[in-house]
Amino acid sequence: MDFSLDIEQQAVADTVRQFVERELMPYEDEVERLDELPEGLTEQIRTRALDAGLYAANMPEELGGGGLDPISLTFAEREFGKTSFALQMLVARPSNILEACEGEQRERYLLPTVRGERHDCLAMTEPGAGSDVRSMSTRAVRDGDDYIINGTKHFISHADAADFVILFAATGTEETPRGPRNLITAFLVDKDTPGFEITRGSASVSHRGYHQCELSFVDCRIPAAQRLGEEGHGFDLMDEWLGASRLSVAATSVGRSRRVLDMAVRWAAEREQFGQTIGRFQGVGFQLADMATDVEAAELLTMQAASRLQHGRMSNRDAAMAKLFASEALGRITDQAVQIFGGMGLMNELPIERFWRDARVERIWDGTSEIQRHIISRSLLRPLGA
Repeated sequence: MDFSLDIEQQAVADTVRQFVERELMPYEDEVERLDELPEGLTEQIRTRALDAGLYAANMPEELGGGGLDPISLTFAEREFGKTSFALQMLVARPSNILEACEGEQRERYLLPTVRGERHDCLAMTEPGAGSDVRSMSTRAVRDGDDYIINGTKHFISHADAADFVILFAATGTEETPRGPRNLITAFLVDKDTPGFEITRGSASVSHRGYHQCELSFVDCRIPAAQRLGEEGHGFDLMDEWLGASRLSVAATSVGRSRRVLDMAVRWAAEREQFGQTIGRFQGVGFQLADMATDVEAAELLTMQAASRLQHGRMSNRDAAMAKLFASEALGRITDQAVQIFGGMGLMNELPIERFWRDARVERIWDGTSEIQRHIISRSLLRPLGA
């Protein structure tokens, strides 16, 4: 299949590439050292992203977003993926779950988020419910015109910088052939709501400056008007978001893979041992060949999923295959890059060790590799009744 870009799509990719190189990459080392965004940098990047028309690129034009088609957005995500997650996420792509906002919710949550005035985060994962989302124990109980929320979430990315949370909580149960399962509902919860507390989670080796947090709800009361969508149908919203999110992980993994491959090729072409550049040694040359093949295969799978999404045909299997292969390819590529760089690959003087550490989480968040394999295998067996 030919995934060549048209003139407008190429312009988008070029604009994002230049923005990343000019506005984001220069701050990578400082963010890595501080594990924080330097004072003033957040507003600087957001302002420049808004001026460049890159903010909320994934949201429809009629809502004030960039309105990028899936292929253009995937190429943009690829370019964003080349830099630090803490930096690239300042050029926000709000959760598309917010498109389910209705009435006052649009003015209070959706539109300000698209304009960059408010910032969201998504809260699903719990200490006892990671991949098994249906087993979450955080509950929202209806009480007149309100809901009362109790429970805990963890590994919630970017919650410390968010103004509100898109929360998923159990609101009841239903009987299934496999026994009772939770009915999940989505809610919009403001950061300053009484009974809601956000604390910084444990430090992670991946993506310094982009923090994961713990959320605690103790008799947290919110109006029923802050329910997002219908009660018990939060899983439908979640499922729609996960496909787009997994495609985004695939695209950013491809971008980072390309950057690491370029660095490894340059190093192999310049570093000399035993009177010749190390790229001439078959052991190194073959690693570069494998890395390049992995990158191309990952990009093809990712673009195939994006193309199908653009034509309304992307399945969960398409997104799962792209996410699985691209994230695991990134793991192989960064590991091979460390080997090619040798001892210097592990020194913080170079960014290779950072890419190696950052790559590890891509196989875990937004659905582990095992979950992606389950989705793929299930799609193969179900038509046969297995």
